[in-house]
Amino acid sequence: MHPTYLETTKNVYREAAESPQVGLCCTTTPVWQLPGLRIPLRMQQMNYGCGSTVHPRDLVNDPKVLYVGVGGGMELLQFSYFSRQAAGVTGVDVVDEMLEACRGNLRAAKEQNPWFRSEFIRLVKGDALHLPVADGSIDVAAQNCLFNIFKHEDLRQALREMYRVLKPRGRLVLSDPTCEQAMPPHLQEDERLRALCLSGALPLDEYIQLITDAGFGTVEIRARRPYRILDPANYGTDGLVFIESVEVCAIKDPMPADGPCVFTGRTAIYYGSEESFDDGKGHVLLPNQPLAVCDKTAAALEALGRNDIYVSESTYFYDGGGCC
Repeated sequence: MHPTYLETTKNVYREAAESPQVGLCCTTTPVWQLPGLRIPLRMQQMNYGCGSTVHPRDLVNDPKVLYVGVGGGMELLQFSYFSRQAAGVTGVDVVDEMLEACRGNLRAAKEQNPWFRSEFIRLVKGDALHLPVADGSIDVAAQNCLFNIFKHEDLRQALREMYRVLKPRGRLVLSDPTCEQAMPPHLQEDERLRALCLSGALPLDEYIQLITDAGFGTVEIRARRPYRILDPANYGTDGLVFIESVEVCAIKDPMPADGPCVFTGRTAIYYGSEESFDDGKGHVLLPNQPLAVCDKTAAALEALGRNDIYVSESTYFYDGGGCC
């Protein structure tokens, strides 16, 4: 039986399915505008997420895509734009009303997009803790503003499930709120606020740790942006609680012996007099050429104490091309 906070979540999203609630989770990234892609208005209004999980570089070679928590179907439609095959995209949701609303929005999308076929998307009832998906069958799995609702043990289980269904080197793309301040206990236990993606936000380092604990050997922080403020007058906090949204990609790479590679937007630049600098661990720095490095490599380079290597701080923006 589901914990009561998950029942509250289902009720919140039943309401959101039956009557679109613009701004319920206001996305911090623009809606992708792609050639030949038209998104119905109601689908946009039901875009219940805090970022985007649709990144074209993840979606090459006709991937099999899994999206958990279907919302109004906008990201399902965007994923199918890149995976135009029967059952190329699977959407899983536990709320019957949301699945039905999504089906209606996809019917509208079919009228507006000549390339789209209903069979591209398969909608399945199920939950993130027990995915109705075969082991190792998915290239790209995604969720948007869902996992932050879960309490720790349920979040661990949801991450294990995503890891299970992914193929080797498959990608888990996530968008969730994070919060570096301690979330007041009375807000953590407020089931409705948790369902509204506010009070379950974790510190980013803890969020990443849970992902790597599930077995993911590479983690990319692709974006980090201001998202919400919880203030004393409206939420009974002692001061302002600042929430950010984060977009992350976790890759089912083998776990390195010295721990996961986590990219937080750090860059190394060698500006010495030699033709290159080789750290002996597979990282070659060419003169005055920036190289994106994971936090582990950045720390190792800093520890050398050289005066001809610059290592930047974390920008929390990573767009590929890294060292590992």
